[in-house]
Amino acid sequence: MTIYDWLVIGGGITGAALAYELQAQGNKVLLLEPNSNLNNATRYSYGGLPFWATSPETKELCAEGMSIHRQLPEILDCDTEFQEINLLLTIKKNESPEKILKQYQSCEIPPQLLSVAESCELEPLLNPSAIAGAIYFPHGHINPVKTNEAYLKTFTRLGGTMIHESVNSFQFHQETVVGAKTDQNTYRADKTVVCAGGLTRRLLKQSSVTVPVYFTHAELLETPPLDLKLNTLIMPAHDQRLRLEAKATALEQESLWDQPEEDLGSAVIDPGAIQFRDGHLCIGQISRTLTDPNSKVDATASEAWLREEIGTLLPALKDVPAQWHSCLIAFSPNRESTIGKLEEYDGIYVFSGFTSPLLLAPPLARRFARSVS
Repeated sequence: MTIYDWLVIGGGITGAALAYELQAQGNKVLLLEPNSNLNNATRYSYGGLPFWATSPETKELCAEGMSIHRQLPEILDCDTEFQEINLLLTIKKNESPEKILKQYQSCEIPPQLLSVAESCELEPLLNPSAIAGAIYFPHGHINPVKTNEAYLKTFTRLGGTMIHESVNSFQFHQETVVGAKTDQNTYRADKTVVCAGGLTRRLLKQSSVTVPVYFTHAELLETPPLDLKLNTLIMPAHDQRLRLEAKATALEQESLWDQPEEDLGSAVIDPGAIQFRDGHLCIGQISRTLTDPNSKVDATASEAWLREEIGTLLPALKDVPAQWHSCLIAFSPNRESTIGKLEEYDGIYVFSGFTSPLLLAPPLARRFARSVS
């Protein structure tokens, strides 16, 4: 049986970036990912790189992330569609622009408050009667699918091994994790790192390990390439999802995460949209804190809600042809990622829970790989 230096569980942007960086350091790496079509949170991401949303503590890390993304097309020999775009954080008609603006004063790049007219000049598809203005930031952007695929292709080109199987448990030798089991096989490795996104918590809990990684169920619409032109990335200035996450991870809720079919808060919607280079759009998003990763929601009602909200903000998008999708989005409390060796057992690490994984996973994966190699 082949014994790998590292076993990486999960092939989204976090696992793909980490597997690549570990392989680039000369390790023998196996990556296990159940989906061959990348049907995950990375797949349905807006592709944003919020380098402006940094504090003095994370300034260096965000700058490192942007530097890596500027180099990735050459490093990975792939067009990741990296560019800088305009981000408009829309302010609802009944909200106070000045009050909302104060929430962004700690950002490293000063926010710019735009009037309704200025907002609609930058984004003509906006409904002027639906907003009280917007906050403007410069914003990085990539195609997340192309970037994820490029990481995986370069990983295998360097000699890494990728197998499409779903991990259901770990292989132990006394108090040390020495690999993982799937329905088909058992794989051995000196060290294992879990990058399973929204499934991280459940996978580790099966071995009586609790980590501060949680998940929301996200629902969105994806269109085919369209002739209309959305000039900016649109997101709400008042992010309901962050409040939902804070409520769901309050101390009194912790025990409920290990119960089946719990709903830890009412669903919220943050209407937004982005158009990619080929003309297709991603329209979102509804967020729910349901403790069962396999919970089912009413797709018809969900799509109707998405269309109603986006139709109010961007009327031209209300009736566009689109496919409804859902996925799990991992997060950690206080918008901090969960990275490092687990205390319960030797040989196992976690690399998950990123608030801005497209921006932060690449530099943190590089730092992680260099620190353990």
